Amino acid sequence: MRAWLFWALAMPGAFGEVRVTAKQGAAGIEQARDALRAAGRPGTVRIGAGDYLLDHSLQFDAREPEGSVYVAEPGARLIGGVRVRGWRPVRDREMLERLPAAARAHVRVAEVAGLGGFRARGFGRDRQPAHSELFFNGQRMTVARWPNEGFARIAEASDTDPQDDGHGRKIGRLPFGFRYAEDRPSQWKRDPNIWVHGYWSWDWADTYERVTAIDAATRSVRTAEPYGIYGFRKDQRYYFLNVLEELDRPGEYWLDLTANRIYFWPPADPRKAEVFVSTLEGPLVRIDGARGLRLEGFTVEAGRGEGVMVEGGRGVTLRGFRIRNLGNAGVIVQGGQGHALERCEIAHTGDSAVELTGGDRATLTAGGHRVEDCDIHHMGQWVRTYNPAVKVNGVGHRVAHNAIHDAPHAGIQLTGNDHTIEYNDMHHLAMETGDVGAIYIGRDYTERGTVIRYNYIHELGGVGFGSMAVYLDDCASGATISGNLFYKLKFGAFVGGGRDNRVENNVFVACDPAIHVDARGLDARKVWQDMVYVNMKPKVEAMRVREAPYATKYPELGSVLPYLERAGGVPPEGNVIRGNLIQGPGLAIREPARPWVKEMGENITVEDPAFFNPATRAYRVPAGLSFPVIPVERIGIRNP
Repeated sequence: MRAWLFWALAMPGAFGEVRVTAKQGAAGIEQARDALRAAGRPGTVRIGAGDYLLDHSLQFDAREPEGSVYVAEPGARLIGGVRVRGWRPVRDREMLERLPAAARAHVRVAEVAGLGGFRARGFGRDRQPAHSELFFNGQRMTVARWPNEGFARIAEASDTDPQDDGHGRKIGRLPFGFRYAEDRPSQWKRDPNIWVHGYWSWDWADTYERVTAIDAATRSVRTAEPYGIYGFRKDQRYYFLNVLEELDRPGEYWLDLTANRIYFWPPADPRKAEVFVSTLEGPLVRIDGARGLRLEGFTVEAGRGEGVMVEGGRGVTLRGFRIRNLGNAGVIVQGGQGHALERCEIAHTGDSAVELTGGDRATLTAGGHRVEDCDIHHMGQWVRTYNPAVKVNGVGHRVAHNAIHDAPHAGIQLTGNDHTIEYNDMHHLAMETGDVGAIYIGRDYTERGTVIRYNYIHELGGVGFGSMAVYLDDCASGATISGNLFYKLKFGAFVGGGRDNRVENNVFVACDPAIHVDARGLDARKVWQDMVYVNMKPKVEAMRVREAPYATKYPELGSVLPYLERAGGVPPEGNVIRGNLIQGPGLAIREPARPWVKEMGENITVEDPAFFNPATRAYRVPAGLSFPVIPVERIGIRNP
């Protein structure tokens, strides 16, 4: 076939397109790719409907002729797992006795070579491939867990070696972990592959810990290093997973990593279903250094790692992808310039859905990556915090016209400069966490120039401290929040001690409050002074803000330098809050922030109960008031 492909592509004008079928498998795609490389000119490769199972990454690189196109026909799927067949009833007496009585007649077992086990993943830890997961008719199944829904609560974190969390509360850093209140864990057989997942100290930091022992006498759980992030605190949330004794309802499974077996209570007859187990650790598609390459229409699913990794290069476009059911991120773009995701659905990822990194912060050279017209949802299904729909790093990226919804934590997380976040419809985020923003920026005075405009952010969740629509956390500065529509939220726009931010011409409905400003950079407590002088001052020094391009592009940034050169903190100077329409609670300017706000006026409180219609997103400007039009009809996915 390879020789035929080379001949076909080399014939001038006669064969500009070749076709690969599912029967040829992933090797057929690689042969077509190699033929294009050998021909030295771009062509179009059409990928027929069917399954292309991958035991290694499908690779593209700088050898691809610029302008090459790979088009997947409907139903063409790249799969990073193996089909599981041969399900049989459980006959082993010991295993039957460990299963709940109601499950014994329903649970089936199958052998799967090379199962991947659980890792100590989570907040503050390096990304690692997920464990092998089970997917039944395209749906992620549930690792056997207790409790089945929600969380248990830590009954006690001992006061042995207490640690101050920086806010005056004590947490325990304990080799045994924590104590539980219920009897249930005491009934389980000792097993080296029981894990716990929890928000061990804060509602914005979760990790997975391997259980080394459960002591029924003291109702205590020992965990392996590195232990719970920030220690353990009473009443915080957790659950156990991969517990055979808790395989008690349809859709649950248990990994026997010693014998390479899966025990599964199928929701329907597995002989008539499609059942996959994820096995591939690396990206399903890796694109390294390519220029002008376009891939369209693929479904990418059932891998333990990432869906697509793009590194370096220029102008790579992923269009019309369906990326789902992955252990790590959906798409990672690392470096290069001008890469784009267009009209994709990215869903049910273990970590972030999309991560963009590019541009040069030292020179403020833009990377120019784009995420547009995508439906992004149910990200952060394993590592629940700081794995948003889009994680944006570097300089000059655009996230626009997307639907971003249904996730435990943030929607868009930003670091760097000069990003544009616009026309996104964002809702039902922060459904399991607290102290979180649908759009989040934090902790760097030099990260400036980001514009957040014409977004509709509504109906967020939030536990504990709650959630914010736009969260300028911990002295985030130099952002513009303009022309957005905020509805039914805890906080609308939250300015957490930062400088030179603009909050103007937005509509706030049923937010409590609409706008918050505080002066945490002046707080004398050690945790806040360390934030300013230990964490943020070196970042200012690293960017050489007295010189171009920072001194030229952000002249107001220089005003922070005198404060950083002496003790006493940094005030929230230069913020502008004006021209906003507010129905419901208005401004919450926390002292001593008020004297430092540069401009605050023309914010109108609206009493009309029919001011806003959430079904149409229409709002009514009070008579006689001039207010810039928010183009609500353009918000969200264009031509879905």
